[in-house]
Amino acid sequence: MTAAATVAVETAPAKNTHPLARLAARRVLEGALTLFALSILVFLATSVLPGDAASAVLGKQATGPALKAMRHAMGLDRSLIVQYEHWLFGLLHGDLGYTALGHATGGHVTVWSQISDKLSNSLALAGIAFVPIVILSQLLGVFSALKAGRWQDQLISVVTLVPAALPEFVLGTVLLSVLFTWLDLLPPVSFVLPGTNPFSAGITLILPVLTLVGVTLGPAVRMLRAGMLEALEADTVAVARLNGLSERRVVRRYALRNALAPTIQVFALIAQYLVGGLLIVENLFGYPGIGTELVNAVTIHDNLEVQSVTMLLAAFCVATTIVADLLVMILVPKLRTAASR
Repeated sequence: MTAAATVAVETAPAKNTHPLARLAARRVLEGALTLFALSILVFLATSVLPGDAASAVLGKQATGPALKAMRHAMGLDRSLIVQYEHWLFGLLHGDLGYTALGHATGGHVTVWSQISDKLSNSLALAGIAFVPIVILSQLLGVFSALKAGRWQDQLISVVTLVPAALPEFVLGTVLLSVLFTWLDLLPPVSFVLPGTNPFSAGITLILPVLTLVGVTLGPAVRMLRAGMLEALEADTVAVARLNGLSERRVVRRYALRNALAPTIQVFALIAQYLVGGLLIVENLFGYPGIGTELVNAVTIHDNLEVQSVTMLLAAFCVATTIVADLLVMILVPKLRTAASR
């Protein structure tokens, strides 16, 4: 056997690799490179800001010797390259370091212990809001497409797009005024006791969830409606109807499957927004989430906590993008064929 034949035989399995596996590997590699580049940008952006955590936590006690000792304890007296290498090494090994307040109090509170409960609260709130967004967008999007041009379609457009056109704090304030101030139906503050399950907050989560659903439902409904209209005009749908299949089966088996493919990308963007963009909603309703914690960290110049939280949110965004790409390939077979070439 010649050398060329040997190489061809050895590389044959790689060509037979499943398209989904190749896409997943490529997306993971791209995601890792994206996170690496982002880590550099985040570190440099937070490092060049005026002031530092040592001065912020010491306050009036920030005398020369005390400030020097605190900066040394926090590692702020080292070069930026050394600080970045130390932070990145810890990040890759699950060690996010210590908070600035932990250094100041001598308690050495880790960043993870400081943000874990807040992160869980934010994920719970985002998850509670995401479920009705997915369900309602499918129901309203399909119904709107089937009633295209009629009054039902126009009503759905108005009901979903008007709240989506408002900023979060405006919609939240309106809901707060109506449901709390005027009608006295819901509490204005979403308070979660430290160490407790955020789902135990119960009725106090309704206002922030309504706000999140209101500002994100409109785009998902419109995207699914557009996809359904396009799918209903496809040749496969026409053939299915000619074969005598019921309209419900045609919509569910042929049209909805193709319409969901582009909508999945919208769902991924909504999930990323719900986790990373909760800052305004959490502060408006006093919800103890990661957005509120991030504001506190920025206030005291706790760069290490800001960097770690930012990278965790970025990793979530990259992961949801990868999952969305894979789901689209599963739903659309022709994309798997294209990826196998």
